[in-house]
Amino acid sequence: MPLTLDAVRAVLAEVIDPEIRRPITDLDMVRSVDIEGGDVVVGIDLTTQGCPLRDVITRDVTEKVSGLEGVSNVRVEMGVMNDEQKAALRTKLRGGTPEPVIPFAQPGSLTRVYAITSGKGGVGKSSVTANLAVALKNQGLKVGVLDADIYGFSIPRMLGVENPPTKLDDMIIPPVADGVKVISIGMFAAPGTPVIWRGPMLHRAMQQFLGDVFWGDLDVLLLDLPPGTGDIAISVAQLLPNSEIIVVTTPQVAAAEVAQRAGIISAQTRQHVVGVVENMSYLELPDGSRQEIFGTGGGEEVSHSLSVELGYEVPLLAQIPIDIALREGSDKGRPVVADGGTPGAEALTKVAEALASRARGLAGRPLGVTPK
Repeated sequence: MPLTLDAVRAVLAEVIDPEIRRPITDLDMVRSVDIEGGDVVVGIDLTTQGCPLRDVITRDVTEKVSGLEGVSNVRVEMGVMNDEQKAALRTKLRGGTPEPVIPFAQPGSLTRVYAITSGKGGVGKSSVTANLAVALKNQGLKVGVLDADIYGFSIPRMLGVENPPTKLDDMIIPPVADGVKVISIGMFAAPGTPVIWRGPMLHRAMQQFLGDVFWGDLDVLLLDLPPGTGDIAISVAQLLPNSEIIVVTTPQVAAAEVAQRAGIISAQTRQHVVGVVENMSYLELPDGSRQEIFGTGGGEEVSHSLSVELGYEVPLLAQIPIDIALREGSDKGRPVVADGGTPGAEALTKVAEALASRARGLAGRPLGVTPK
């Protein structure tokens, strides 16, 4: 078969932009295709001059086009989109809407939004969030993580984020780590510099992370909230009224009492509490016995108390043991569930399986059908 423009464009449609996660042809990134004998020159327009993944796109284009019969050489010429192209791309990514909106707050959204919260710091809320994200991705779901802990951000390190976000004028393309889209204030703050913001700025930051970031079609969005019931928790309830809460605690009585308050806020914000995760539940010793370093019963107490206070069952989703591999994975940017095989990984995977199997409700959402 002769080498044709249609054949080249067909294989280019199989090249996926590593950040936006859509074909480069669909994003109008293919500027030109020139064929002379067996030589093929493909012109690609990047969204920004310094795109950190330009080498990945070059490799994938070269690989796909080289596989066509009759191709002897492939050259990729990189360019940059002009202002009109960028504006058209932003409108396309927003589904035809030129101005930013929060997609997860729209009536037709089927994305499950889970706000991971705790009463106090140091209970492992962020490590639970990072591992749940990868475990849910392993279930075949499209997952995003918003690090909403503005003062104590740690998600970029825990997920091993290597590339910065890409700015498309007023739109932000989040980096992807282990198949999970991630955004955090830590990607914009100078290393070692604290974030000193008050209520209005915190609320505006949440608006931007939810509306200005291109999340695409997610099955699940996880929010790593700061501990307590402060400004961010209130902003999430206002901006994402359909979001649900997962409470993280330790077995310690003091931690459980504070965690209960973090769940009770849902009665005022009208959010649903999915369940409770008890972290650092016990240390398994070589002889098979368990040493309960932080006490026992905290997760069960929070589960029972919230069930009584809220008037519906709030289950204890898991008791995650103390697992050195879980801590090491968080420090190295490789969540323990990615490799599995440890007690902590198994417990977190079971939570992800339970969350993944929850049906996404269709009440109040348009189904796109009309009567005849």
